[in-house]
Amino acid sequence: MTRKLTSAPKHGHTSMLYSTVHTDLDTLDADIAFLGIPYGSAYTMDEVTNDQTRAPTAVRQATDRAVRLLDRYDFDIGGTLYDGRDVRAVDCGDVTGDPVDPKAHSRNAEEAVRKILAAGALPLIIGGDHGIPIPVLRAYDDQGPITLIQIDAHLDWRDQINGVHDGLSSPIRRASEMPHVQEIFQIGIRAQGTARPEEYEAAQAYGSNIVTAYELHEKGMQAILERIPDGGRYYITVDADGVDPSVMPGVAGPAFGGVTYCQMRELLHGLVRKGRVVGMDIVEITPSKDVNQLTAIAAGRFFVNLVGAAVRAGYFDQRISQRAARPAA
Repeated sequence: MTRKLTSAPKHGHTSMLYSTVHTDLDTLDADIAFLGIPYGSAYTMDEVTNDQTRAPTAVRQATDRAVRLLDRYDFDIGGTLYDGRDVRAVDCGDVTGDPVDPKAHSRNAEEAVRKILAAGALPLIIGGDHGIPIPVLRAYDDQGPITLIQIDAHLDWRDQINGVHDGLSSPIRRASEMPHVQEIFQIGIRAQGTARPEEYEAAQAYGSNIVTAYELHEKGMQAILERIPDGGRYYITVDADGVDPSVMPGVAGPAFGGVTYCQMRELLHGLVRKGRVVGMDIVEITPSKDVNQLTAIAAGRFFVNLVGAAVRAGYFDQRISQRAARPAA
């Protein structure tokens, strides 16, 4: 019997953006696969089920505020979400954990993403804390070279905290050690986080492209996009605190001066045009601190912009044509 890696959403809207719920990853036949990964690698026992573990549910519950209905014209993307095309989007539910094996969720997350990639679908991940991209990116080890695009207030370059190497302060350090991650762009960096001078020096020594929020606002997102190599395979990791708190207030570490909604839209559309976006996660949403669901709605809107741009760039056209050519069952 195949081990079950995910469980169906249970509360409110049962899927992201009205997609079909499909938790059997061995029979996945989709173009887009939403996946919740609630659990990270905690630094203390109190953090095993922190507020961020509820974020996948919170983002799904804001679906009808991110997208009223699929047949509505959306000015962010220039039409309906799927542009009248037979795009298959599914929600694979949330990666399961194991109370007697604290690291099982990480292995399950990696395996789930591998199955999504093997099925040819685009993984769109809802975290969870910022340790989530570590198992996700490990699943891309045969998908490189990957250019990692991080939106964040913080460097996330710690080697370990309390002996935990895969926690929320370490995802970019771990990514830098993966041979299939070719280049890293860190956009929106500002204020203070867990990084000490030695973490900043390590990021510089690696050659990370650190774009502070102040450089971004001075030069504009288009100038930053021009620094990112064309024709790449881009994985995007969005820490909600990288976005300005006026847009995403529901975070544990708000920092003024972050990436604006319009800058995020420009980045997502720009990356889709430049090359191939191969996945995205949105992490570090803290539902108890959200205001009028703004953070959850913004997360939904970022997914809408990425999906809408990808549809119009023809990302899924070949798969749609192949399905249409299959003999009727």
